[in-house]
Amino acid sequence: MSAVPPPRPPAALLPVRHLTRVEDGERLHSLLWRAGDGWRMISSAVLGGGVGERFWVLNAQVAHGYRRTDPHRHLADLAREYGVGGPGVGLMTAADVRAYGHACDGGVEAVATAGLGVRGWAAAPQEDGLLTAAPGTVNIVVALPVALTDSALVNAVATATEAKVQALLDEGYDCSGTPTDAVCVAARTAEAGGELHAFAGPRSLWGARVARAVHQAVRAAAGA
Repeated sequence: MSAVPPPRPPAALLPVRHLTRVEDGERLHSLLWRAGDGWRMISSAVLGGGVGERFWVLNAQVAHGYRRTDPHRHLADLAREYGVGGPGVGLMTAADVRAYGHACDGGVEAVATAGLGVRGWAAAPQEDGLLTAAPGTVNIVVALPVALTDSALVNAVATATEAKVQALLDEGYDCSGTPTDAVCVAARTAEAGGELHAFAGPRSLWGARVARAVHQAVRAAAGA
């Protein structure tokens, strides 16, 4: 029977840089993670969503009255302005991203921003679902120092989402999130991360670390 590896110490796996821009006369903020080589990411983001190698993650604040119909192009333009190239992941939120939450657990790191002005339960009655949703958004970015199979990446998204809901309930919010929440999970490529891990559910070794890191990060962001 193989021994369970000990938790890895925090090593700034997910350092984010705060950037500021002026758009339509309003000062807005962004968080940028220059991940570099050796990362595979899974994301529901409007830019760079799906599964594949990615080199950066941008979480950009937009105005509360945001009405552009090409957010993917907007995010790509911002990334170029910030000097990053190649495929990446772009997320948006109306929340002030400077109030982000950050947490580490056993080598896993999570960064979360929480705009909760428009929130509710995922399985809302149909009439509630027809309402126009204003920008809000809980954005979560998770980084693991190991490689995951495709199925484990999907499992990690589910685990992070469960942990988000738990965190919101713990902070006193009667909701599962907002209509526009997004998540990005980054794991090392097989070349960079060694052994492929096939499980990331909440009771697996790395999934449990994902859950605890996301829970702490979302609680910090939601309580800011």
